[in-house]
Amino acid sequence: MKFNKWLSIAMIFVFVIVAAACGKKEEPAPGAGGNTEQKQDTTPDTVKVWTYPVHGKYEDDIKVLISEFNKTYPHIKVEYEVLSWAEGPKKFDVALNAGNPPDLYFGGMNGQYVNTGLALPIDSYLTDEIKKDFLPGTLDTMKFGGKQYGLPLYQSLWGWGANKRILDEAGIDYKKIQDNGWTWEEFLSVSKKLNKTLPDGTQQYALVTDGTSLDFLDMVTRNAGLVDAVDEKGNFIWNDNKITDALKFINTLVKDGYMPKETVALAPAKRTEMFYAGQAAIISKAIPYYDVMIANRNKDIDAGKVKGEKIEYIQLPVPHSPAVSGYGVTTGGGEGYIAFTQKGQTNEQHKKNTFLVLDSLTGALAGNSANELCLPFVRTSQAKAFEGKGLAKEVNFNVSKKMRETLAPQVALTIDVDKAAKLKQYREQVQKPNFQALLAGEKTPEAVAEDLKTKGQQMLR
Repeated sequence: MKFNKWLSIAMIFVFVIVAAACGKKEEPAPGAGGNTEQKQDTTPDTVKVWTYPVHGKYEDDIKVLISEFNKTYPHIKVEYEVLSWAEGPKKFDVALNAGNPPDLYFGGMNGQYVNTGLALPIDSYLTDEIKKDFLPGTLDTMKFGGKQYGLPLYQSLWGWGANKRILDEAGIDYKKIQDNGWTWEEFLSVSKKLNKTLPDGTQQYALVTDGTSLDFLDMVTRNAGLVDAVDEKGNFIWNDNKITDALKFINTLVKDGYMPKETVALAPAKRTEMFYAGQAAIISKAIPYYDVMIANRNKDIDAGKVKGEKIEYIQLPVPHSPAVSGYGVTTGGGEGYIAFTQKGQTNEQHKKNTFLVLDSLTGALAGNSANELCLPFVRTSQAKAFEGKGLAKEVNFNVSKKMRETLAPQVALTIDVDKAAKLKQYREQVQKPNFQALLAGEKTPEAVAEDLKTKGQQMLR
């Protein structure tokens, strides 16, 4: 009898424990999904975002992105400001130097941001799910020193672009170039067919670029096998025949008249004007977005708003040295939102909220920016969300995808801050004047190469 009494008590005790266990709510593991965020502090918070007119309709995009974000996080207010490309960088620098940058800033990654101590590492907030959503190599464009400070919205791509009519008239097989790339020698052969005097007496050039920046020099030297003046470890590499070969190629383009003699003084706007006027078959530093820009210009011509020839745009890769195999090398990088904290800021929840906004502004719906700019998507979810809605012509979009696969590494993101600062100084004080002297015919390729080598060894040791 006593045995049965104690057995009954034990069974009741076990039943109570089991019932309690079944009634206990299972806590989600960190990074397991949206449930984790529901447990966060829901105290009202404000995240400040400074951005730019990424494309013509970008402010419409950001309004939608914030609205969708607030459906899940109504307690986080997102204040955004659209800066001008002309004045925005200066305004941001002032705020950063004062220790009060916005929580999120649109742009490319820069080691100088890290040097201020205000760039916010986001590695601890990145889930495996988010990492896997980004295509290979895309996250690296927003890293510095191995740490993640931002997320890319898209990857910029600089190539060359052509007027299809002029290529067709010269019998140029541009599809072969798009599929396989081309060498410097092949481009020079094509240039002979593209250069001619037009009926009105003006000259049609094979290629037009501006001489006021180093963009053209960057594209040519990278296609000579030189990722930059230094390699990814910071070693100076503009000290052999590769740089001389690149300079000789550029010199030939000007000397033989394939580019205008006045290239050294050409501003970007004049370069574009010449291309639109049919005075150049190919334009340098052409981005895939030209597909949309030129299509809109064609509509304006039809509507009588603009006078000129309608152009069918063809995206081309940059030609490369025979020493570089394959498709050639593409200049570009990641652009997106970089996270910052303010001087004295210690609120961990605010940092987490900043990351939540960052992920939203670069998520699946944010893929419209890449779509509008005719660029390959950086996230699998973006490609899925905009499947079949692409604005770029297929013939050009396929080239853009190949160009993305051949992007040159961004050396400035792998070397230390001091070396990056010296590289920037070298570019302005040595590369630029020598490049312009070469374009103007004031110095030979050999003399320029020697100056670049000597001063590079002094400044970038």
